[in-house]
Amino acid sequence: MRIRWTHSVCAIALCVAGCSQVDPQGDYERVNATISETVGQEAAYLPEDEARAEEQTALLLTDGISLDDAVRLALLNNPSLQAGFFRVGMSRADFVQSGLFSNPSLAMSFAFPEGGGRSNIQGTLAQNIVDLWQIPIRKRIAQARLDQEILSLSQQAARLAVETKVAYYISVGTHRNQEIAEANLKLAAGLLETTLGRQKAGTVSELDVNLARNTALTNELDVQTARLDATNAKRRLAILLGLTSHASELELIDPLPTVSISTMNENAVVELARSSRLDLKAQHAAVAAGRQRVKEEYAKIFPDVSIGGYLERTERRALPGRDVLADTARASIAAGQLTAPDIQSRGQRDAERRQEIDVIFGPALNMTLPIFDQNQAQIAKAGYAYQAALKELAALDRLIVQETRRALDQAKTSTELARFYQDKILPQAQRSLELGNLSYQSGNTSILVVLEAQRNLLATRRLAITAQQSAAVALADLELVVGRPWSAIGSQTVAPSAPISTSQPINNELLETKAISIRIEDRR
Repeated sequence: MRIRWTHSVCAIALCVAGCSQVDPQGDYERVNATISETVGQEAAYLPEDEARAEEQTALLLTDGISLDDAVRLALLNNPSLQAGFFRVGMSRADFVQSGLFSNPSLAMSFAFPEGGGRSNIQGTLAQNIVDLWQIPIRKRIAQARLDQEILSLSQQAARLAVETKVAYYISVGTHRNQEIAEANLKLAAGLLETTLGRQKAGTVSELDVNLARNTALTNELDVQTARLDATNAKRRLAILLGLTSHASELELIDPLPTVSISTMNENAVVELARSSRLDLKAQHAAVAAGRQRVKEEYAKIFPDVSIGGYLERTERRALPGRDVLADTARASIAAGQLTAPDIQSRGQRDAERRQEIDVIFGPALNMTLPIFDQNQAQIAKAGYAYQAALKELAALDRLIVQETRRALDQAKTSTELARFYQDKILPQAQRSLELGNLSYQSGNTSILVVLEAQRNLLATRRLAITAQQSAAVALADLELVVGRPWSAIGSQTVAPSAPISTSQPINNELLETKAISIRIEDRR
């Protein structure tokens, strides 16, 4: 029977230990699912499968890199983002720890009597039972913090995706500037050749030749500067992609985007942002953790309540040795004749021993009485922290509303400006240079007119590229502010919706805050 009982205890202990394994695989999948919804790209990084990540990285680097490839590569290969997955694993470990019972305590003492004999043994086996009502609260707190860590990592991935898009756009733009500078150098070289020909014909002076040559030399410097800017932009992109290869080896195959967002509904985009922003969801998780923290502090009014069993085996002094001859002499003198001494039988000795109290056993209770410290200070502190988290939630919600409006206005203005340059200003500058060249070749105007037209075209081309860059960056920034990819944002073109609520995410929270405040005041 004792062997069966021991086996049962061991089986229960093994089952409890088996249920407390830390397995964050499901959390990693949640992270990737959230990233996919937020960014619009599938993120397949898993800490347990580094080989697959390296294989996909090598595959994405072949045949040029599109914008989608760059985002996917950053989500897969950026080491800073990869480190965040292990922080999620740490939060999962904290969650597992929050659900474990505290270990029982065993106290033993051995007291040896003077002069020998059986020792006094006292022992207490106790279990702290406050875990019965604290574990559910601790698990809810740990779950909220795990959710917050998952959302924070997903938000980091969203920022990385936007930074990658911006770096990609800047790289494409600087490469276009380099191409424009090289094209301008060809124009300047052609003008110099034409001017030298006319000098030989005696129609222009040395001054015209020097002006044309100075323009060509300046354009050569512009080409070198543009090349350096393009290389540095690719280096920034390579850092975000987690690459160590030469940045010049990156081949970017997508051009700068051209979209129109003039018909987008502002209120619909704002509501999409309020329902999608991961930092807002993370703050909701922080509020939930703060609310459970208050409950946890209330549960700590009795910080230690232990029950168990107490056992004590009393000591027994050792009996002195028996002198049989002396006992026979004393018994014979008392009886007046030779008499054997009294000798107890085994049954008599057992009966006498059964009358002795050998072992004491019973229940034991140990608890800390909340007389002076009723945890009122920590309860109040947790309550204030909870209310502060609610205010931060309200502040973040209002910030998101204004940030979304600002980002949408910026995107609309930038895209319209880029279109204006492409449709009107740039064709006008190109036409002016063409007319100047024709007039100069026919001898109807001076070289100064042509040089001015070239400078104007160069500046206009650069401004057009800058405008396209700004529009692309504004679109990426809008994705970050809203928390959804452009495919979801671009569909918000419905009719104007109802006015935006100013208290939507926190009404229910405020009611509970008032109740918590009342309880805190009562505790004082």
